[in-house]
Amino acid sequence: MIKFLPVFILTTYYSYANIQDKPCASKQIPGESVVCVCNATYCDELQRSIPSKDTFYVYTSSEGGLRFRKQAGIFATRSDELRKFHLVLDPKKTYQKIQGFGGSVTDAAGINWKSLTPTLRKSLIDSYYGIRGLEYNMARVPIGGSDFSTHPYAYNELPVNDLHLTNFTLAPEDFQFKLPMIHHIMNTSKVPVDIVATTWSPPPWMKNNNEFTGFSRLRTEYYQTYSDYHVKFLQKYKSEGVSIWGITTTNEPTDGVFNLVQFNSLGWTSAEMGEWIVNNLGPTIRNSEFKDLKILTCDDQRYTIPTWFAGLTNEYPEVLQYIDGIGVHFYGDKVSPAHYLDMVTNKYPDKFILATEACEGAYPWETSVILGSWNRAKSYITDIIEDLNHNIVGWIDWNLCLDSEGGPNWAKNFVDSPIIVFADRQEFYKQPMYYALGHISKFIPRQSYRIAVETSEGSDNSVAFVTPRNTTVIVLYNE
Repeated sequence: MIKFLPVFILTTYYSYANIQDKPCASKQIPGESVVCVCNATYCDELQRSIPSKDTFYVYTSSEGGLRFRKQAGIFATRSDELRKFHLVLDPKKTYQKIQGFGGSVTDAAGINWKSLTPTLRKSLIDSYYGIRGLEYNMARVPIGGSDFSTHPYAYNELPVNDLHLTNFTLAPEDFQFKLPMIHHIMNTSKVPVDIVATTWSPPPWMKNNNEFTGFSRLRTEYYQTYSDYHVKFLQKYKSEGVSIWGITTTNEPTDGVFNLVQFNSLGWTSAEMGEWIVNNLGPTIRNSEFKDLKILTCDDQRYTIPTWFAGLTNEYPEVLQYIDGIGVHFYGDKVSPAHYLDMVTNKYPDKFILATEACEGAYPWETSVILGSWNRAKSYITDIIEDLNHNIVGWIDWNLCLDSEGGPNWAKNFVDSPIIVFADRQEFYKQPMYYALGHISKFIPRQSYRIAVETSEGSDNSVAFVTPRNTTVIVLYNE
């Protein structure tokens, strides 16, 4: 059985001269699908084509090895042809407006990126953020360290108990890896890149266990200090020419409550988080030079919405004055119904939902990196389509690139990535996941509106948008 995912691009006017695309330099992985190899002399590229009146384009990637195969078509008028497959669109029935799509600039991503020659570094960033790449327009960056660092660290670790953060400086990793990669991204993208920043753990002296990981809480005497910690980060990045679009209120706050992970974390109950946002973080941000910053809470799995997020808003309804939306992660989606997302939209229609982290190979029983895995591409595309059909405004992947082990990662929490770097060969592989992401990000720009769609294949495997490019886009996964 051939599995494929096409993107249909439909419009009623305009066309321009075709620019030659560069097809995938495919490498068959035994027992899997293909990867596309990029080196100093070659990397695949794709130009979006705008159909003329009564025509459309289909872009197809398949388990059998197709990658963004582009085909032009003319709308059929014969009824027997129409019965083979149909799409029913209702552009008047609109839903959420899209903010964007992107990946994360971790220390690990920066380390792998910097291991390449300047030519290949440019090619990798172009592949994601360039006009002939996936046209990403968002990114996520850790505030301090995460597990995808070579060691655990935070800002202002010394002196301890420094209430006023007198020694707050950026880390060497910011200057060596994260900031250079972000600057290259900003210089490559043709549109503004919205950057979301997240703290995994503050300096251990702020926490009741005095450790980067494990069971933990923020000491109450440092509630204001932790708020100031975020403002100082925003100021430091601004001074380096990087404006932050939004922050989240600590990565996966339930991790430190239940000791779920062995890497940087900080535990928050919903009541504690509500108190901190209402009394400290919210007023601090809104009364600062960053008053327009987006504040996202939760930043955890879907299954935390009915309890943790509901508890937050029930116990501290004033929190709604300060938060703009919630972040959700990918890892619990297989056991969490998508209607959990509707609980937010239905009750708080003015609050957006952004998918802020995703990767495959994250569970202990999984192989971290599987080159050429089509199953992982399927997992990505079906999850994104489901999320979009439940009002997600954007989807940010985890590490932009990793090595063949799925790191570096100080906690040995290795995972997969859409791009795998082989520094010794000076080449990188584009995984099937990369193309699954591209079928979304390249064709659904910021300010697109989701519209109603029905297909002869059912409604769960497709999603449709009207874009500011005056096109209609349908993304379909065909099992």
